[in-house]
Amino acid sequence: MHTCLLVIDAQQSFVHRPYFDASRAARYLQAQNALIRGCAAAGVPLLRVLHSDGPAREDNPFAHCSGHVRPIDGLMDFEPAAQFVKSRHSALGGTGLDVWLVRHGMRRVIVSGIRTEQCCETTTRHASDLGWEVDFVSPATLTFDMDIPGDGSLAADDIVQRTEVVLRGRFANICTVDEALSHIG
Repeated sequence: MHTCLLVIDAQQSFVHRPYFDASRAARYLQAQNALIRGCAAAGVPLLRVLHSDGPAREDNPFAHCSGHVRPIDGLMDFEPAAQFVKSRHSALGGTGLDVWLVRHGMRRVIVSGIRTEQCCETTTRHASDLGWEVDFVSPATLTFDMDIPGDGSLAADDIVQRTEVVLRGRFANICTVDEALSHIG
């Protein structure tokens, strides 16, 4: 097996952000869980990446002491082949993930998690630049509407579309859950 699944920042911290959208999160979790289930059934290593940064205070949901740097409620329980904690956008930035991928002979990574245009996209670009083939599973990523300074907001669906456009064919294969699972064999 030369493929692994990255579950990036699928953590409770986001529930405590003012922009969190529970209905989008429910759709994301359905796709994320289907991807985890399918990869686990195929024997694909599941890798968990969590994000922790900012001041070490209980009111910072990304600080370990907050208790929120843990899997998001609703994410199916799985035993990761490895777990990494990052403080940067890319899961490959100073975490040792790249070493794990090389040591285990990985040639392809499947990217999923939270936030589509931030940590998932950044990890995708980084992995591609380092030579891995990447499947970016948009339905198994989650993002939220974003404010445009002085000019309204940008809808989460538009952010996802933009991310797919800039990654497609240059940095990643843009996939549905079923398409990503079909690439495993």
